[in-house]
Parts: sequence; structure tokens; C-alpha cells
Amino acid sequence: MDDAIKENENTKPVAEMTAGEMLRNARTTGRRKRELQTIAKLLCIKEEFLQALEDGNYTVLPEVVYILGFARNYAMELGLNPDEVIGKIKRELGLVGECRVVTEDASRIIKKTEGASCRIGRDAQPEKSLKISDIMPMLKNAWAYIARHWQWATGIAGGLLLVILMLVIVFSGPSKTVAEPDINGADVTALSEPTEPAYTQPVRELFGTENRDRATIILQANKNAGDVGTWVQIEDARGKKLFSKIMFPGDIFYMPNGNGYKGTFGNVAGIDFWVEGKLAPTVKANRNAKVLITADNLLKPADGQ
Repeated sequence: MDDAIKENENTKPVAEMTAGEMLRNARTTGRRKRELQTIAKLLCIKEEFLQALEDGNYTVLPEVVYILGFARNYAMELGLNPDEVIGKIKRELGLVGECRVVTEDASRIIKKTEGASCRIGRDAQPEKSLKISDIMPMLKNAWAYIARHWQWATGIAGGLLLVILMLVIVFSGPSKTVAEPDINGADVTALSEPTEPAYTQPVRELFGTENRDRATIILQANKNAGDVGTWVQIEDARGKKLFSKIMFPGDIFYMPNGNGYKGTFGNVAGIDFWVEGKLAPTVKANRNAKVLITADNLLKPADGQ
């Protein structure tokens, strides 16, 4: 039966062929006969969709934009005039009005021309646009309804204004953290940033910043460190190195909390020790001698550490 269909199609003039007959004839005749499955993979279109186009069974396909898009790509692949195929399909679908097809990627979007309503079917009605004359009666009816129920309308409006006022107050209030009493009745003030001491040198680089929020002892290289800087090495109670760096004037190191930390300094006079925000007396120690870095030891340094 398929051979009979092909023979019947081949004997028809192109002008009398349907869009599907043109597509099938182009695919199955000539020197370059091709299978639906091969073209479906090439165009990334389902084989049943291509078969539906050839059969003129447009109910199997999705919306009109997809029908025209698939047909255009199929016609171009077969070397046919896509506009001619699209025109036949639009006539077969009974499209009313002058429509033009605009290419956007692989799909085609049907747009209405000026003064024409693009619809499918015989019973299509022209689209209605909302006019000012239609809006005015709606506004009048709404105003009349509000006038009849002015009491609860006023209450709703007042409630909305009150809610808006409260939101403005909440979101425009001060961003500072409010001090709250702790369980013992003492005021606790939360600080958004750690308090820094009044350093003797402008800050240059920061080290040990992971300890910044809770550090009670801070080291800063002062002007005595000079252009060559001073070597600083911090060890824990087990002798493990936590920090080893040449610090230049202005460099800061935040000490981790806890006892047992010792520091070795190439030039201890080039380091300022800040204990809980206060500058400790100058530490006296020999070159490369280990210094116990605790609050008690720094505030009361002894010779020969």
C-alpha cells in the first residue's frame, strides 16, 4: 500500500500535493532516499512527529508553533522551499488572517500583522483590548461599594497604615546591639568588632586573625624593629611552632588564649606587648631567649628570662 501511495504522489503536480505529500515525496524519491529514523536523529525531532507531518495528522503534534517549526526544519533538510511547505500547512490547518513566521532559535512564533487577528478555526473571535471606557464603570462601582461600607473600609485602611508604620520603625531603628542583662543581673554589651588597643605604630599586616575576637595578648612590631624587622617565633607548651615570621614595624600577631606559650625574638625590644588593651613594660631578655608569654609575666618582666 505504501508503494501505491508513493506512486500516486509522484504522479501529482507539486501544486496539488499536500504539505505531507511534498515531504514524503522529497524523502523517498530521487537519488538520495532517506529513512525517517535517520532524519529524526539529525534534527532531534521525534520520528512519530515527522511521520505525522507526512501523514497530515497534525492532531498528534503539539501546538501550532511546534508544527510549523518542525515542518520548516524538515523541509529545509529535504531541500524543499520551507515557505511553500509552511503555507500549505497553514491552509490545511485553516489559519485565519495574515500571519508571518519569525525565527527564534529552533521554534517559530506566529505574530499578528497590523489589523489582522491570527486565530485557528472558523469560530474564532477577535481579541478584545481593555479600554478606558471599560475601566471607568469598574472604578465607579468600587467607589460606591466603599462608600456604602465606609466603616470597615476605614478600619482596614487604618490597620494597614499601622502595620506599615510599625514596619518602618522596626527596619529603620538603630543597628547597634542593645545591652541585655545576664542571668546574674549584670549588663552584657555585645561588640560587633573586637576592641583594638591604641597601637604605637600604624597597622601594617595582621597575623593570627583567627584569634582576634578572643585574644587578650597582642604583639606588634614597633619602630625598633627597623627596616630589617625582627624575627618572632611562638611555640606552645609542647614546643610545637605556631607562628614564625619576620615582623616589620606595624605588623600585628594575635596570640591564642591559654598559658604555656613561649616566644623567641631576634630583637625583643622591637616588639610591643599589649595585655588586655594595655601596653606592657618593655620585656628584658637576651637575643633569641625564650620569653613566657602570659599576662603575669609580661606585666612583671624579670631580667634574664
